[in-house]
Amino acid sequence: MKKGIFFFLFVLILGFVLGVFSYYYFYDDYFRPLIPSNSSPASVRLDINKTDSSFARIVNNVSPAVVNISTSRRVSQNTINDSLFDFFTPFKRDGLKHRKKEQSLGSGVIVSKNGYIITNYHVVENADEIRVTLYNKTSYKGKIVGLDPKTDVAVVKISAEDLPAIPWGDSDSLRVGDFILAIGNPFGLSHTVTMGIISAVGRANVGIADYEDFIQTDAAINPGNSGGPLVNIRGELVGINTAIFSRNGGYQGIGFAVPSNMARNVFGQLVKNGKVIRGWIGVSIQDINSELANNFGLKNTKGALVSDIIKDSPAEKAGIRRGDVIISFNGTVIDNVSVLRNIVAQSRIGSEFAIGIVRNKKAQNLRIRIAELPHEYSESGPVIEREEIKKEVLGGITVIELSRDIARQLGLGMSEKGVVIVNVESASSADDAGLRKGDVIQEIDRKRISSLDDFNAVASSIEDTDNIVLFINRNGRKFYVALKAS
Repeated sequence: MKKGIFFFLFVLILGFVLGVFSYYYFYDDYFRPLIPSNSSPASVRLDINKTDSSFARIVNNVSPAVVNISTSRRVSQNTINDSLFDFFTPFKRDGLKHRKKEQSLGSGVIVSKNGYIITNYHVVENADEIRVTLYNKTSYKGKIVGLDPKTDVAVVKISAEDLPAIPWGDSDSLRVGDFILAIGNPFGLSHTVTMGIISAVGRANVGIADYEDFIQTDAAINPGNSGGPLVNIRGELVGINTAIFSRNGGYQGIGFAVPSNMARNVFGQLVKNGKVIRGWIGVSIQDINSELANNFGLKNTKGALVSDIIKDSPAEKAGIRRGDVIISFNGTVIDNVSVLRNIVAQSRIGSEFAIGIVRNKKAQNLRIRIAELPHEYSESGPVIEREEIKKEVLGGITVIELSRDIARQLGLGMSEKGVVIVNVESASSADDAGLRKGDVIQEIDRKRISSLDDFNAVASSIEDTDNIVLFINRNGRKFYVALKAS
């Protein structure tokens, strides 16, 4: 009897032990993954630990390719007639010019073992002397190979071999939310590493360069980071840190980098030719807003509206007309002006491409051959001042007829016709649309305006509720503007 009781207790205790063991062993390993993530952070902690390890390896691999760039230049400065100044420099004379040395710091990244370094144009702009300091503290004199202010990219060369070089990455493959690292020398603090994500891609109209396709990131970028690398989690160069958006000069979570594909194209041309040769088709283009899309019969605001065509240009030879909307180029959808401008600029001179347009609400396909971008002309012109004017108001504007004298003041050709805006009423629809004093109206709703009589005739037929499209000539730059009549 006692043996039976002991045997029963033994089995009971053994079952309890096995049950506890099974619970902690099998439950943890098998059932825990099925529990919602907020129940236990163990698996999350494991992933972060692994990520930390990979970031450390990336930094160790990339940092030796990141350099410190210091520049100096001498500028002329007038001495100041000041009693304190004269006390310390009694032999200086009023108005005497002397040379002052200015210094600045930036970053760069080695992209070839034989000493080619890519950085920002503004880092080395107007530099009399460039010093490049490597990761091992070795310092070299830098020589400018080429400069491209239109993309804010520069190439510097040092006399050294077998250097650690960073591999190029594909910036077109970046996705919003991807992890990235920024490395540079903010405020002179050598090889500072910051982490963030890709906040946006294809940023344009930032006002930093002529050709913009910026990567936006929230990785901390500060003065001194300019020219340093933006790298992906594989340790590849995907961008050149260029600028920050800031109200106080410091980091505020918005930084911009030149994408590696654009920088690589510029780098190759600067090394080979010492300059960048860009493609050109000879059109003035503008983005499309909802009002223009409605007036041109478009389903959305994608595309680039052709506002002017240069005579004998590739666009004219291809049959493109003013008012056409370019919607594709060589199979690439044109979302906005920046996309088209960058694609054309990077196209090989002499190559021929298919171009898709919408004309009078109908899609067409044309062929166009790329030419080399010629020298650009200034768009500035003097402000006109006239006392004797004739008034006619359309949407808050006052106009006079364009005379030869006014055309000369505005820097326009003597053959140009139209009416000149001499006043824009504050808070009017014209003011909201961005019209300015000195703009020349040459068309209203595709009807040509050659004189004040033409303007009055067309304006008198417009209803107050109409949405109209004006064709504007602003100091030689031509574009469309949509506004509501009033």
